[in-house]
Amino acid sequence: MATAATRSNPHPHILVFPYPAQGHMLALLDLTHQLALHGLTITILVTPKNLPFLSPLLSSHPSSITPLVFPFPSHPLIPPGVEHVKDVGNCGNRLIMAALGKLEDPLFNWFNSQSNPPVAIISDFFLGWTQHLATRLQIPRLAFFSTRAFLVSVFDYIWNNVEKVKCLSEVEFGHLPGSPVFKQEHLPSLFKLYKISDPDWEFVKDGLLANTKSWGYVLNSFDALEGEYVQWLKTHVAHDRVFNVGPLSLIGPDVSDRGNSGSSSDLNDQVMTWLNQCPDGSAVYVCFGSQKLLRKEQMEALANGLEKSDTRFIWVVKPGTTQQHVEGFGVVPDGFEQRTAGQGLVIKGWAPQALILNHKAVGGFLSHCGWNSVSEAIVGGVMMLAWPMEADQFVNARLLVDDMGVGVRVCEGADSVPNSDELGRVISEAMTEGGGMKTKAKDLKEKAFAAVSHGGSSMNDLVRFVKELGKLGR
Repeated sequence: MATAATRSNPHPHILVFPYPAQGHMLALLDLTHQLALHGLTITILVTPKNLPFLSPLLSSHPSSITPLVFPFPSHPLIPPGVEHVKDVGNCGNRLIMAALGKLEDPLFNWFNSQSNPPVAIISDFFLGWTQHLATRLQIPRLAFFSTRAFLVSVFDYIWNNVEKVKCLSEVEFGHLPGSPVFKQEHLPSLFKLYKISDPDWEFVKDGLLANTKSWGYVLNSFDALEGEYVQWLKTHVAHDRVFNVGPLSLIGPDVSDRGNSGSSSDLNDQVMTWLNQCPDGSAVYVCFGSQKLLRKEQMEALANGLEKSDTRFIWVVKPGTTQQHVEGFGVVPDGFEQRTAGQGLVIKGWAPQALILNHKAVGGFLSHCGWNSVSEAIVGGVMMLAWPMEADQFVNARLLVDDMGVGVRVCEGADSVPNSDELGRVISEAMTEGGGMKTKAKDLKEKAFAAVSHGGSSMNDLVRFVKELGKLGR
């Protein structure tokens, strides 16, 4: 049905299905923007509370992108009204993944009700069950990885060797370039949390393994960063439909509102005014993503460290629930903002991260090292002060600190509390004496821009990707 209906369609119709977590969704929306610019017709699937995230995309492409809103399926362990990982934290991924799996039959019925149904599905790698849907529909599915090729290869190995890997304190990936070794506790959280025979976890595992059967892979990285792993992946899957098209934040819609679902112009103006008064490269930006809420002791240590560093800063604080606030989670210590009024700016809630990282006053980024944040830091040309906590962050921190030399570790672990004197010293030294790291960060920025420029590796892959999709519409 899908193939016959589209043979005469000059603009192939594609279904895009993002996963509702900030780092996953932003990158796929950036890719969707590019696909629309290249003339594709797109239906993008979201649940009601995630629809506002599409606003910049829908206003840029009112005729070529159409939202498809399905109710968020219920799950006994997900509180009513929760539709995004930021509201349950990283440990809630399995629940969100399992709940969204209930959309398979409604989606199948929707496809069969359309006169011009999509000819392919592009879905996040956390939605691996869509491979089964695509098989039922007899159309190709492309797995979108908001992360890098190296992590894709790590995922492939650990999920195919669960029992073996779970028994090891250190895991050697001898089949990969460079034979990297990682401690068990530094492997992705989804794997560490996995419990055999639990129905939700088995669903997660099956979905992640199904990604290897997808018709193609789309990656948010670029060849100058990890070309050898992209090549390994092509050899591993035995085809070249592996498209390395990042950093996608460079080719998405306007960055000023990136990742926000509400109005932000006043905040943007306030932040830019503050940064405009700072010398070049003098400020450190501090943010731990949309999911991580620091507990009381961590908040105090970080506040004291920033104050003792005597470095200008912008600190983005994720607000918690009323009960979390009572327990001290995400609470800025009393008096801190008053004492540091001339030194820093505290933002509670969403902040225009891409805009901040691209400002010339920002020289460093104290981060959890989620891949979306890493990509935006690379694009901004700023060095990283790494505090990896969970998910893929330890793997990313190794790339930045050990492989690329564009960062330094300041702490490790989701429960760790840094020594505030040491933290202050490391921040101060990195920001004042980290010339080598800053130079390498600027060089990496140039390579990222070159990748997405005309004739660059990522732009060439994007064009190749669009051509492959175009063939499906004939």
